[in-house]
Amino acid sequence: MLEIRDVEVAYEDLQAIWGVSMEVAAGEIVVLIGPNGAGKTTLMRAIAGLQPPLRGRIVLDGAPIQSLAAHSIVERGVVLVPEGRRLFAGMSVYENLLLGAYTAKARAAQAKSLQRVQEVFPILAERRDQAAGTLSGGEQQMLAIGRALMSLPRLLLLDEPSLGLAPLVVRDIFEVLRQINRDGVTLLLAEQNARMALELAHRAYILEQGKVAGQGTGPEMLASDHVRRAYLGYVTAGEEASEK
Repeated sequence: MLEIRDVEVAYEDLQAIWGVSMEVAAGEIVVLIGPNGAGKTTLMRAIAGLQPPLRGRIVLDGAPIQSLAAHSIVERGVVLVPEGRRLFAGMSVYENLLLGAYTAKARAAQAKSLQRVQEVFPILAERRDQAAGTLSGGEQQMLAIGRALMSLPRLLLLDEPSLGLAPLVVRDIFEVLRQINRDGVTLLLAEQNARMALELAHRAYILEQGKVAGQGTGPEMLASDHVRRAYLGYVTAGEEASEK
């Protein structure tokens, strides 16, 4: 579905991504893990058309999209839930949701999509007329995801969906993501909560210093010594013995 080939991205003179290649198959949940500053957000922005790559190709369903404007990429079914949610705080929940139905196709399905979002997130129906900025952090993340679903995504990009949320809320959000995937939406997720992300993932990539430093299935990555040391806080038996 999505192929990224030798992509490099820079902000003026500062290069953030170096020759990254990866792929996402239709129906998958693919996770990006890595430290802060590794390039996860930059890669998400490049896919979404917000930060065009210097070099390389981003291909959706066999067609290159790296030169397209962001709204054209949304029209092709690729929708980003950005880090920090980026809601319109002074507008109501309902108004924020309607902004997600931007494309002609999404506008035509607006009523059905709104019903579906409110089934997935019943609290949004209860908070319909409330200003988005007055919602809790978890409710704001639900609204950000709901707004993206109003765009009828085939590929949903989520940048740090657990950021700043309580553990119980994170668990609920991840369960919703699992359900969204079961409903037929492919997910690409950049996430600091490596354990929960890898438990959710079909496959995962590690980004370190703007490069792919490893890849594998979710279970393979959870069992990896490097992942366990760097991202899960474990020390292997051999390392523990050598430190004594």
